[in-house]
Amino acid sequence: MKGIRYTDEFKSKAIKQITERGHNVADVAQRLGVSTKSLYKWRREIELQKRPAVSADAVALKQEIARLNAALKRATEERDILKKAAVYFASQPE
Repeated sequence: MKGIRYTDEFKSKAIKQITERGHNVADVAQRLGVSTKSLYKWRREIELQKRPAVSADAVALKQEIARLNAALKRATEERDILKKAAVYFASQPE
């Protein structure tokens, strides 16, 4: 059996008691007859809704930056190895 379904308006008003009025989560939960876990979950959901959505372009750009940074690191390591090899072979007698 599933639990009680609360309206979005009810959830919003419950969270406003916590965030705007400064009431304790446990007090609000007891007063409204809901669990503290539900209140924390509703608060997290509302905070996620307020965040701006990350576009697919931004995600693609972040992936490209990560790929380029990895390639730069690899190229830098290769360059350093070649520098050391050049110094080593330059110091070897013929």
